[in-house]
Amino acid sequence: MLRSRAIFSASLVGLLFLAAPLFVDPAMAQTASPPACDAKTLTECTPNSGDTAWMLTSMALVLMMTVPGLGLFYGGLVRKKNVGDTVMTSFAITCLITVLFTVLTYSLAFRAGTPFIGGLDRAFLQGILSDAAKGVGNPNPLAPTIPESVYICFQMTFAIITPALIAGAFAERMKFSAMMCFIGLWAIFVYAPVAHWVWGPDGFLNSANDAATVKVLDFAGGTVVHVNSGVAGLMCALMLGPRNDPGPAHNVVLTFIGASLLWVGWFGFNAGSATSAGMQAGMAMAVTQIATAAAALAWMFAEWIFNRKPTLVGICSGAVAGLVAITPASGFVGPAGALVIGAVASILCYAAVTQLKPALGYDDALDCFGIHGVGGATGALLTGVFAIAEYGGTPGLIQGNAHQVVNQLIGVAIVVAYDAIVSLIILKLVDATIGLRVKPDEEIEGLDIALHRETVQ
Repeated sequence: MLRSRAIFSASLVGLLFLAAPLFVDPAMAQTASPPACDAKTLTECTPNSGDTAWMLTSMALVLMMTVPGLGLFYGGLVRKKNVGDTVMTSFAITCLITVLFTVLTYSLAFRAGTPFIGGLDRAFLQGILSDAAKGVGNPNPLAPTIPESVYICFQMTFAIITPALIAGAFAERMKFSAMMCFIGLWAIFVYAPVAHWVWGPDGFLNSANDAATVKVLDFAGGTVVHVNSGVAGLMCALMLGPRNDPGPAHNVVLTFIGASLLWVGWFGFNAGSATSAGMQAGMAMAVTQIATAAAALAWMFAEWIFNRKPTLVGICSGAVAGLVAITPASGFVGPAGALVIGAVASILCYAAVTQLKPALGYDDALDCFGIHGVGGATGALLTGVFAIAEYGGTPGLIQGNAHQVVNQLIGVAIVVAYDAIVSLIILKLVDATIGLRVKPDEEIEGLDIALHRETVQ
């Protein structure tokens, strides 16, 4: 009897617990939890915990792409006597750009100002705490469901890796002091404006800006990161001239490790650019994996056919070419488009590295332009071909919107022209003041000893 009463009492309590929401005043229920952030109503909002957790993870993944990923990838490709300088360049750029992004470039790139450059209301990242105290959880319409501090850190990692990629072009012959000056000026006068044009809330190339004159689709940095860094790298190669003592890669295993870290980190790069943990992030992750694999195989088979032997450096380079090419398209295309983009971009990058570079005679030491410039431009243009409205909201050529290809072409052309001119001006300025290139005897001795008094055993 007692056991039956206990069972009845427990059942009654359970039913009352389940039915409790039916007796709660709807108005009280609505105010019981804080409202979620909305893109148009940015006051008194609470960031989404799932989106925030994903973006925290993405930030760490993208930072891993530069240190240690890019450092190891480039470090394995240079002569042993220059590997210390090469990996230190990645590390020093990470530190330099972090400070510059905090002080100036975040505000210039991602805050509202003019269609060409942002304002200074977030210089030194001022105003974040005071806005929060006013009940404004996130006054940034670019990522309304995460704290602005998280968005800042995520975009900071993009600003870090972009100039770090340029180092592949001037490896083994630029002064460390000249590198620091060039990269710092380039981050302010090239990266910040281009990022604002394409991603800033009032940028004149931003596809999400209703007032934009040319709507360029660039989900994660085809123009902002890869075309930008590739063209700057080509300008460095032209200004510096060829190396006096080029040689083979000293440790392809380091390059393999670096390429693998880049591949893994790129999921944060592309899927993280959705700024939320939703369907678009999932598709961006899927197409990133697909395009990378297709590109790696395409490069390997091209090398096998034309050089009769596939190489580890080749398949790693192909994977990076695929990652680069799918970057602008990752939030707009599907799996079939990803296969084509990866394979086509890889073949074009292979041709740029093995045919175009020797024909024109420039010494792009680690193929920054051949992979990032050519791959980024290819991916940007093919985004206009394979964009699917159901995935990213904008149709491409295959869905009858041929004008999107024109928009992509105009966007790439504008970035190439601006980047080339301003990069050359900065290089000329640095060369005229402190000089760009190490002395011939220092280059022969090796930059590790000549510039840093260190050696790698």
